[in-house]
Amino acid sequence: MRAYRRFPIDDASQVGEARRAAQALATELAFDEESAGRLALAVTELGTNLFRHVGPGRHAALLIGVDETDGLGVQVLSLDQGDGMDLPRCLQDGYSTGGTAGTGLGAIRRMADRFGGFSAPQRGTVLAARFGPRADRSRASAPAALSTGTAPPINVAADTAFDVAGLSLAAPGETVSGDAWALRCDAGQGGERWTLAVADGLGHGVDAAEASDKLMTLLARAEPGHLASPAAFLERSHDALRSTRGAASAALSLVPGGPLLFAGAGNISGRLISGVSDRTLLSQHGTLGVQIRRLQDVVYDWPPHAILVLFSDGIVSRWTLEETPGLLQADPAVIAGWILRDHLRGRDDATVVVVRRQDRA
Repeated sequence: MRAYRRFPIDDASQVGEARRAAQALATELAFDEESAGRLALAVTELGTNLFRHVGPGRHAALLIGVDETDGLGVQVLSLDQGDGMDLPRCLQDGYSTGGTAGTGLGAIRRMADRFGGFSAPQRGTVLAARFGPRADRSRASAPAALSTGTAPPINVAADTAFDVAGLSLAAPGETVSGDAWALRCDAGQGGERWTLAVADGLGHGVDAAEASDKLMTLLARAEPGHLASPAAFLERSHDALRSTRGAASAALSLVPGGPLLFAGAGNISGRLISGVSDRTLLSQHGTLGVQIRRLQDVVYDWPPHAILVLFSDGIVSRWTLEETPGLLQADPAVIAGWILRDHLRGRDDATVVVVRRQDRA
């Protein structure tokens, strides 16, 4: 998955810069005119809201990037650490705190293929909206959970076993991220198996990206039977990465309704978080392509209602979501945006991947 671009919104001119970046992605992905227009309008509205209602000094920003979890699309996230908002009311047409017509957020929700949000008093707001070309709209994901921190979330059933979202940002001054992540699903006689990999190439920039991208290529090309053991997959990839500078790496095997298998080498962190528990997934020391000890698969039970979070060392390692418990029911992209907004180190590539298990009848 490609890195997102971050656009601070401290003055009105920065809204136009974000809109032009979104339009360039729409052109690259061959959006039709109507779909590109929806995207541009949403970016303008979200950016303008940040400028008018949040203002400078509260980390207001838009994140814009390509999302490949359900076909090719463009995802836009609005982040701020402002006063928060009554999100259900703000989504109603006619409600406004700034003297406008009050149709902005409700219109974005209707235009987006997928929309989610979370807001908490004095903690700010994260909104996520995904847009795809017209041909993809009929199979777009159902609208995501919407939570305000005080009201119960609106949960919408999903048609896949896992709901996954990830965000990557390049280090300051770099145009590419040395982090990478990828997801793959294989169906066999034993049912579905999903494999997720995250890598952080040593350093940052193009050479770091070469290492992490190589692991993602190996994941895409692997025989399905070679992915039953994440540890074995990583060990097989070790020699192939020797031609690169190496990467901290983690891989997981996920099956619907079952536990997960985890293996890792280096500083990719993983946690299973629910309202009553927060369990760390343990990686071993080493760097794929440089030096590793023999890796082992570790089995973790997946508690009900828990989310899985994987993140690179561009994110502060010690953080908690206890002060915003309603966030756990939000869209995975919103959760990833919240973590990145509050815990970004700001001097290295950074990646957050959030997975929710969907219990299907």
